[in-house]
Amino acid sequence: MVLLALMQANSSVLDVERNCGAVEEAAGQAAAAGARVLLTPELFPVGYAPLRVRTELDPADLPAIRRTLADIAGRHNIAVVYSLPAIAADGRWHISATLTSSTGEELLSYAKVHLFGAEERKAFSPAEAAPAVVMLDGIRTSLAICYDVEFPETARAAAARGAELLLVPTALAHGFEEVPQILLRARALESQLTVAYANHSGAEDGCEFLGGSVIAAPDGSLLAAAGPGAELLFAEVSAEAARDARNAVPYLAERRPAVYRSWEDSLRRD
Repeated sequence: MVLLALMQANSSVLDVERNCGAVEEAAGQAAAAGARVLLTPELFPVGYAPLRVRTELDPADLPAIRRTLADIAGRHNIAVVYSLPAIAADGRWHISATLTSSTGEELLSYAKVHLFGAEERKAFSPAEAAPAVVMLDGIRTSLAICYDVEFPETARAAAARGAELLLVPTALAHGFEEVPQILLRARALESQLTVAYANHSGAEDGCEFLGGSVIAAPDGSLLAAAGPGAELLFAEVSAEAARDARNAVPYLAERRPAVYRSWEDSLRRD
């Protein structure tokens, strides 16, 4: 068993010092409670305001922000998942998530594939790479970001690559309560992996966030759920939970990808 901590908090747009300070405080509290990994919300260090971030953030500042977050992980001896803009070699901006080890080493990165809303699509470009998997404290771990997990293909791609834990920074506004309450549990159940979904709370740049972060088990049950305000959630997660679920009902083993491809092909022919 590994104790996972999930940070739900209010970010200040482009106040990197304050936001990283909040991550540091959460990392300290989580580590003191025995947690081995801390999950933080989407774009939390810079705040969730896509157009402002794109126009006002100097990309030259990003390496220093990443070093600050890696140092936080190392100081508190806890792995940290954070989300920041990332600039590709061709100059395109992506929304990314990064998993650092408890020593501050980058273990895994992921760029958001499904962008949500006009602001995100204007400020960022969608990525295409599938979720990768890395071993973290004995659990095969993967990353997705916010809207990505509303598509079953994303969680299934991670699970098909062996993931037993999917860590999801998000920025979900009011009005979408069914996403954490219903959809996230379904994603955990259908792909038989633990899904942790860390949201913002409060208002940022005119957006009122839902809060409502959840940690869902591979059988679809809730391990932890947050209210609307700032909160630090904890849940014990394990590789065994995913393996037990997959042994009980072998969804992954009994998939028929060739049949599904034929269905897609028939749609194109029609």
